Amino acid sequence: MSPNLNVQPIEKEQIKFLTFPKEDVLNKRKDQIDRILELQRALSLGNLERHKVKIVFVDNKGLKKVETTIWGITDKEVILKQSTIIPLERIISIS
Repeated sequence: MSPNLNVQPIEKEQIKFLTFPKEDVLNKRKDQIDRILELQRALSLGNLERHKVKIVFVDNKGLKKVETTIWGITDKEVILKQSTIIPLERIISIS
């Protein structure tokens, strides 16, 4: 991801008010697999060490960034605290 992109920081409590398109933001299968692996690593860090991660994702208005702990992953969603959900296909990066 290019550092000059305009990424808006957002609090996790605001995510439930966002609208997410259905298409995947990552076109390459390898990138999609890498995303899953990074999410699984972040989930382990969150559960074992209460480690927060930065998630960059796209809603219908543009790029957003949240710093939070991942509580769970399904085949379609990433679950954060307070049952906050980000659709898996809208996530660009996890760090």
